[in-house]
Amino acid sequence: MRRPVRLLILSAITYSLAMSQRHAPPLIWLLGAVLALFLLLPVAAVLARGLTANFWPTLASAAVQGALRVSLGTTAVTALLSVVLVTPLAWLLARRHFWGKQVLDTLLDLPIVLPPVVAGLGLLLVFGRSGWLGPPLQLAGISLAFSPAAVVMAQFFVSAPFYLRAAKAGFLAINPDTEDAARTDGAGEAQVFGFVTWPLAFPFLLEGLVLTWARALGEFGATILFAGSLQGKTRTIPLAIYAALESDLAPALVLSAVMVVVAFAALLCVRWLGQSDTDCR
Repeated sequence: MRRPVRLLILSAITYSLAMSQRHAPPLIWLLGAVLALFLLLPVAAVLARGLTANFWPTLASAAVQGALRVSLGTTAVTALLSVVLVTPLAWLLARRHFWGKQVLDTLLDLPIVLPPVVAGLGLLLVFGRSGWLGPPLQLAGISLAFSPAAVVMAQFFVSAPFYLRAAKAGFLAINPDTEDAARTDGAGEAQVFGFVTWPLAFPFLLEGLVLTWARALGEFGATILFAGSLQGKTRTIPLAIYAALESDLAPALVLSAVMVVVAFAALLCVRWLGQSDTDCR
């Protein structure tokens, strides 16, 4: 009985896809509507409950303002570290061939699919007081775990691969002949990178930076495990939402609404950057 039903469903889907190319079949519209409702109704509920008359007073409260300051400050540092540390590596992976490159490239992408809690545990096992590097850091008077630095490290660990992928795509998209022409005209490697490579790859880099910042802003699992949830110190927006659910729902709703708006703005910015880059080509 199950096999004929599966065949019937598969036949209906195949028939619908084979319909006219100008007008979408009703089944496609139905499936699209179901998916859209499933994805949009929770978002609409968050906005409806969060964007009320109490939005501004709650937003001005000490707990919400503290979470906003921590998140904006740490994500700004994370974005800066991504540009400084990841850009050279992205250029190396895009332009040079060396032994073990594929393995290294795969390992650098690992945080994208790794559960954030596992990332936080790994950071704790390396940089915590009892971790591999804990005793030497303690001797140097450095304590990273459960500090603002730990927030940045957790954010950087989970978000840097997004910038790396975008930066690699940007460098790979540049025609090497353009750079060779600059070298022929007497430009050095630093000049080629600064005046040719960087400007041409900039749309990709900016798109990756927006995605990296947005991912860092929403980081939860690695942060709570490695940095804790200390109000005004390590409690970011996601952690503040989680903490507010246990006592006062209003801050959680307001911060959730803020996150929805910010996420939408970030995606809109990425799409605009992608469209601009396509138009330029």
